[in-house]
Amino acid sequence: MTATGPARTGDPERGTLDKAADENFPVAPFFLPKAWRADLMAVYGFARLVDDIGDGDLAPGGADARLLGVSPAQAEDRLVLLDAFEADLRRVFDATPHHPLLRRLQPTVLRCGLTPEPFLGLIAANRQDQLVKRYETYDDLLAYCELSANPVGRLVLAVTGTSTPGRIRLSDSICTALQIVEHLQDVAEDLGRDRIYLPAEDMKRFHVQEADLARKTASASVRALVAYEAQRARDLLNEGAPLVGSVHGRLKLLLAGFVAGGRAAVHAIAAAEYDVLPGPPKPGKGRLLREVGVTLRGEG
Repeated sequence: MTATGPARTGDPERGTLDKAADENFPVAPFFLPKAWRADLMAVYGFARLVDDIGDGDLAPGGADARLLGVSPAQAEDRLVLLDAFEADLRRVFDATPHHPLLRRLQPTVLRCGLTPEPFLGLIAANRQDQLVKRYETYDDLLAYCELSANPVGRLVLAVTGTSTPGRIRLSDSICTALQIVEHLQDVAEDLGRDRIYLPAEDMKRFHVQEADLARKTASASVRALVAYEAQRARDLLNEGAPLVGSVHGRLKLLLAGFVAGGRAAVHAIAAAEYDVLPGPPKPGKGRLLREVGVTLRGEG
């Protein structure tokens, strides 16, 4: 999973939560009930921290490693850190965790009756990132998104008390789309980490070599490949969009924000003529607001 947002500060908790403002979608907007905002930020803190561990983006100084009981000699070993983080997560459900972000999560878990599975899925995705650097097929990538993205939507539904099998299916489509969009925005950054989330079979179909992804600007073949994957993300967003109409009130606006964030990001990629190599194309606030309106009206 790719990390976005500002550099982490020396405060393990604050530095992680500060990244919420830089996501493609609203994490815990002001219009939600206070309890929901607190619970969603607690879930976000977990998801952001496990990504930072998996991407090697922890704050300098080793504070997170110390909190997790990892020795300085192993503080750079991401698999060791992920194992320690999983052990601390399990304390959320039966003891007192060590890391402040997991202590913050514990009341949410108890209040909302959350189970370990979605959290373990996010950890498993980051373990996979240490071992799997390329994906042969689109189905392989979807299986990765099942671990790396879909648990987040399931947690949002659980926190808001609106989880049903039908809504979970729709949420999974939205979350997988958001993950694909993030991969498209971050092709260059991911390559710098020796990761490629563009399916190898699609690269071959569009005659794209790995060296093509290392250029400063995208060739026509790379742009065609990115456009193809962006359409897949757009289709998934459209498949999941009925989730918005299945709920009411402020939750409806929150979920519309998720879908709109993805749609606006796809539009930004298209506006850049699918040249994502110079840096992540980002949508403006005006476009995001327009997409929120379209999504709420059930259009698009």
